[in-house]
Amino acid sequence: MNGILLGVVVAALLVAAVARRFGLSSPLMLVVFGLIACQIPGVPDLELDPDLVLFVVLPPLLYSAALDSSYLALRSNLRPIGFLAVGLPLATTAAVGLVAYLIVPEFSVAAALVLGAIVAPPDAVSASAIGRRLGLPRRIMTLLGGESLLNDATALTAYKVALAAAVGTGATLASGFETFVVAALGGTAIGLAVGFVISKVRGKLRDPVMESAIGLVVPFFTYLAAEEIHASGVIAVVVAGLFLGQRSTRASYATRLQDTAVWKAVDLILESFVFLLIGLQLPSVVSGLQGYNTSMVVWASIAVLATVVVVRIAWVFPFTYLPRWLSPRIRAREPDVSVRSVFVVSWAGMRGVVSLAAAFAIPLTVNSGEEFPGRSLILFLTFVVVVGTLLLHGLSLPWVIRTLGVQGSEAQSDARAEAAAQDKAARAAAARLDELVGEQDGGVPAVRGRAADILRTWNTHRANSAWERLGRSDDDLGESPSAAFRALRLEMIDAERTVFIAERDGGRIDDEVLRKVLRELDLEEATLDRD
Repeated sequence: MNGILLGVVVAALLVAAVARRFGLSSPLMLVVFGLIACQIPGVPDLELDPDLVLFVVLPPLLYSAALDSSYLALRSNLRPIGFLAVGLPLATTAAVGLVAYLIVPEFSVAAALVLGAIVAPPDAVSASAIGRRLGLPRRIMTLLGGESLLNDATALTAYKVALAAAVGTGATLASGFETFVVAALGGTAIGLAVGFVISKVRGKLRDPVMESAIGLVVPFFTYLAAEEIHASGVIAVVVAGLFLGQRSTRASYATRLQDTAVWKAVDLILESFVFLLIGLQLPSVVSGLQGYNTSMVVWASIAVLATVVVVRIAWVFPFTYLPRWLSPRIRAREPDVSVRSVFVVSWAGMRGVVSLAAAFAIPLTVNSGEEFPGRSLILFLTFVVVVGTLLLHGLSLPWVIRTLGVQGSEAQSDARAEAAAQDKAARAAAARLDELVGEQDGGVPAVRGRAADILRTWNTHRANSAWERLGRSDDDLGESPSAAFRALRLEMIDAERTVFIAERDGGRIDDEVLRKVLRELDLEEATLDRD
């Protein structure tokens, strides 16, 4: 089994590399590749292990997304994110449960609600990737990101309540509400506690490698700690990630550079693995359909998939505009929202591996010893929703965004704010330089004077560069003085790097020396290369 999982990881990375090379959607290509690969003779059946997803894959993905999220942006959009991350999963659970109960005779009310909770949470990984590539407005990206961070907690809590009722352990509306409150409050408390402690520990270490190593452990520890006290591991990981992401400005530059590289690599591996794993589940979910009426299965699949799609659209539009119409405070506080932007949000409802993991985690029997009602069909319908939404929304979302012309307009305001901040920072840097040079007793030494002149020139280049870019494209701008400076220095760095490598290859310097000087050049290049 270990060899098979390793093979899946390698294959996933190869497919993702090809997709990224040609600008294709990696999640879609991986799912399609998995669907095709599982039909090839000799490819072993691979049944998804829910613990692998819920305890190994989900925590680091949530944590990484939280680290990159803006706490301030999430707080300023808390109301719409709450409707998407809490209200929408509950509405989807109820609607899908009702449709499934009416169509599938084998389903009890509880079993139908289990299915509804399983397919309720969208996975915004692929939607966010498409949005970033096509330049969606920042507020839409914030809404999709905030939804993806928190909707799993809502849906998984609803899933636990419905599952308890289905297996006969007893569950009421009051107990369900109590479970949700405990999960939310407990998860928040655990996340804040872990984030605070880790922030203090990492602040004392001043060791970038150790700090990154600790960061890799944080999501797993946080998730398990929360689940042990029956709180929400999802909320705990998200809160810890938001807390530490907000505190990352206090870390050293080396820690930030290293953390960024580490988590990008982790995200790529895990996301590629899970999307390929989705496609490979086809044999497992189809094998359990023996004995079911084919016509009923087809109609149930169409009905559940359509319900998932329609409920999101029917929820997003009224809960975007009704609060604005009813509350002058909301109208004054929140920006106007176009119908085109709302439709893009309503169309970004792709489901992911969390739904499949929850479906596979359904026990085989209930407390009475009987088989769980319709477990095999729940697995199949979940697979249909996951693959169906990935293909439907994933293939059409880029076309929808381009056709509706939903593009971000933050570039100009961002450039203006950056230029103003850069100008203020440059003045502060120049003042500090003059202060340091003026502190020299007995006059400024020649070497200090020359260094100060060079630094003043460099500081002026940095201050001017942001204003030079403001409001103009590269074609309009041509080659500015600061751009020429960067281009020439980057070429110089490349020449230096070539010499150092040749010296190592010739045996004149050691690898340890090479790594040291290359790191210095890499850090300088990172400050010059704006891409």
